[in-house]
Amino acid sequence: MILVPVLVSVVIWAWLLVGRGAFWRSGPVLGAAHPTRPLKVTVVIPARDEAEHISDALRSLLNQQFNGDLRIVLVDDNSSDGTGAIALGLAETDSRLRVVDGETLKTGWTGKMWAVSQGLRQEETLAADYVLLTDADIVHGPRHLASLVSRAERDQLSLVSEMVRLRCENLAERATLPAFVFFFQLLYPFRWVCDPGKSTAAAAGGTMLVSQEALRTVDGVNRISAALIDDVALAREIKRGGHKIWLGHGDQVVSQRRYTGFSDVWKMIARTAYVQLKYSPWVLIGTCLGMLLVYVEPAAASIFATGVLRWGGAVCWTSMALAFQPTLWRYRRSPAWGLVLPAIGLFYLTATIGSAVRFYHGRGGQWKNRNYPSQR
Repeated sequence: MILVPVLVSVVIWAWLLVGRGAFWRSGPVLGAAHPTRPLKVTVVIPARDEAEHISDALRSLLNQQFNGDLRIVLVDDNSSDGTGAIALGLAETDSRLRVVDGETLKTGWTGKMWAVSQGLRQEETLAADYVLLTDADIVHGPRHLASLVSRAERDQLSLVSEMVRLRCENLAERATLPAFVFFFQLLYPFRWVCDPGKSTAAAAGGTMLVSQEALRTVDGVNRISAALIDDVALAREIKRGGHKIWLGHGDQVVSQRRYTGFSDVWKMIARTAYVQLKYSPWVLIGTCLGMLLVYVEPAAASIFATGVLRWGGAVCWTSMALAFQPTLWRYRRSPAWGLVLPAIGLFYLTATIGSAVRFYHGRGGQWKNRNYPSQR
C-alpha cells in the first residue's frame, strides 16, 4: 500500500521534469527594447479602491521612454477611497491621461471586465495600434512599454504578456508568492503558451499588450465578461482566433500589491482556485489526491518510510526542490525554500479546498466588496 504511492510520485516527477514544457526553467524573459516604427498605444487601467498604488503606477507610465503616441485611460470603477481624485490630479498636469468615471456594474459582468470594456470603447483606445491592459498596482520601468511593443512587432505577436515581479518582503509573501509563480508555470508552461502549434494559452493580467486587430477579432472582452480568471480567458480567445501570443517573465515591471499575512494569500488563492477546477467536485478530489502525491507524500516517505521507499521519496523531494530553484533565484530567495515546498503545497491545497467551501456558501467570487455568481 505504501509502495504504490511512492512509485506513482516518482513517475509523476519524472514526467514533470522531462515532459511538461520545461516549466521549471522560469523563462523566457522579455528582453530589451529595439527601435520600431512610431505606433499609437493606449494604456487601459481598471481601478477600484487603489489609492495606495495609483499615483506610482500612473507616474511610471507617464514617464515611459517611448517614441510613439502614448495615451492612458483610467476607468475609476466607483472607488470609495479617492482613487479617481488622485488620478484626476495627475491628469491636470499631463493631457495624455484621461480619467473615466465608471458606469454602474452591468449584470453578467465582473467589475474588472466591465471597467476594461469601458476603457476599450474610448476614442483614443479605438485609434490605437496596441492596447496595454495593466493593473492599478503595477509600476513599469521606463523602457517597459518600448520593450513590449518591440517584441510584438519583431515576432508579429497579437498578445505579449508578462508575469510581473510580485512583492516579496514579509514572511507570508516570501513563503508563498514564489510558489504561486512556480505553480502557474506548471499549469501553463510558458514554452507551450508561446508555441503556435500547441493549444495551451495563458496570460498574466498585470501586463497584457494586445493588438487592435486581435481585440476586434475576439470582440474585445465581451466574450469573457463574467470570467474571474480573465487574463487566461482572453489569451485563450486570442490564440483560438489564430493569433500568436507570448508569455514570459518581466524584469522591468513590479506589483506593489501587499499581502500582510498568510490569511491574505489564502484569500487570494481561494478567490479563483475552484474556478480553475471548473466548479467540479470530482476535479477537486483528483486535484487533492494529485497534490498529496506530488508534494506531500514524497516528504512523508522520506521521513517515515524505510529502505527503497525512503529513497524513492527522497528522490522526489530533491527533484521538486531542484525544480523550484530557478524561481527562487528569480526572487532572490534562499535555495532552502525548495525543501519547504511540500508544506507550501499543502497550504495551497487547503486554500483550494477553502475555495470550494466558499463557493458552496455563495462566497466564491468575492473581490473588492463584490460577490460574483459562479459561471459553470
